[in-house]
Amino acid sequence: MDTAVFAMISRLLALFACALPVALLAQSAGSPVPGTSLAEQRTALVRAKAQAEEARKRSEALEARSRDAANAADQTRDRIAALAARIQQSEADLRAGEARIAIIAGLQREQARRLALRQKPMVRLTAALQQIARRSPVLTLVAPGSVSDAVHRRIVLARIMPVVMERTRGLRAEIARSRELRQSADEALAAMARTRDGLTLQRQTLANLEQRQRVASREYRASASLETERALAMGEEARDIGDLMEKIEDASVIRDALMQLPGPDPRPAQPGDAPLPTDRATMAATAQAPAYRLPVVGEVVTGFGEVSESGVRARGLTIAAAPSATVVAPANGRVAFAGPFRGYGRIVIIEHGGGWTTLIANLDRLTAQIGDQVRQGDPLGGAGPNKPRIVVELRRQERPIDIASLLR
Repeated sequence: MDTAVFAMISRLLALFACALPVALLAQSAGSPVPGTSLAEQRTALVRAKAQAEEARKRSEALEARSRDAANAADQTRDRIAALAARIQQSEADLRAGEARIAIIAGLQREQARRLALRQKPMVRLTAALQQIARRSPVLTLVAPGSVSDAVHRRIVLARIMPVVMERTRGLRAEIARSRELRQSADEALAAMARTRDGLTLQRQTLANLEQRQRVASREYRASASLETERALAMGEEARDIGDLMEKIEDASVIRDALMQLPGPDPRPAQPGDAPLPTDRATMAATAQAPAYRLPVVGEVVTGFGEVSESGVRARGLTIAAAPSATVVAPANGRVAFAGPFRGYGRIVIIEHGGGWTTLIANLDRLTAQIGDQVRQGDPLGGAGPNKPRIVVELRRQERPIDIASLLR
């Protein structure tokens, strides 16, 4: 048998030895998420990158403000907010990494499908060549007409070999592409591992800073115990979350009205000269909407006004967040309630002034306390460890507001 025949068979066998593991690897890369297409994964990747970039810019601005702070208390507070923004950036990077790996897995599955189609005719050809190669040279010499047959086979194989190599060129390119996808998947997994390690360290640092801040403000907390007890009693008296929000909104409007009252005026010369008091509803109606952002990094799974399977219309947004994701204040305000509430896990209610209030529900842990004055981006707590769903509602004078209208 001609050495060229054996060389061609060896190359073909080596080609399929490379192709088969790559195809099997792509097929075992994982099944796609039901209802999630490659285009949707690419959209999720772009969205996660945008969230990470936005968080990075916030953290840099807060770090600059921390360096320019006039006193140690403001500096610590800005450092905490900046670190919370860094944590949200890492959480967004993790979401981007998951989307990237899902995209690569989809490409690998498609690659495996194409390899399977290309391999079918080549497998049959390789099997035929192996049968020729296994024929004994001794039998070729003694069999009648075998010498002329061997010459004929050599001529045929010499003509077929360039065609085979040309046809397998595309297959070799597909295998090289599969190796590149595998390398990309390995790099994405390594990057996600580094991000997770950094995120763990950042969360530990944030917990230490918050602990130091709580110790420093313990004396102030002692004077706020009466307000805390009043808020908790309000929560116990409320029939449901809507009733609690109404009580807090009403108290907020009254507090704003009292703070804007002028000092004692001299008695007017004529009783009719006294100015009329400002109506609370008018004051609330003229109040501007607060600068707003979402409190947690994630994917919005329920939009404002959507009707659930039970027929309940959503009064806010439900966000699918990463496990233990950091939750921050969506706008400046004052924490009016922080604690567990029946059916909503741990909740935070923030007064923004002018009748505007925010409810954030389904938290697993709380770091904010009743009476805290929070700024946009200050950490409030964290989400749970198992597929958390954070609910955020914005209200104005007992009326739900579409948060999307306030976001950029």
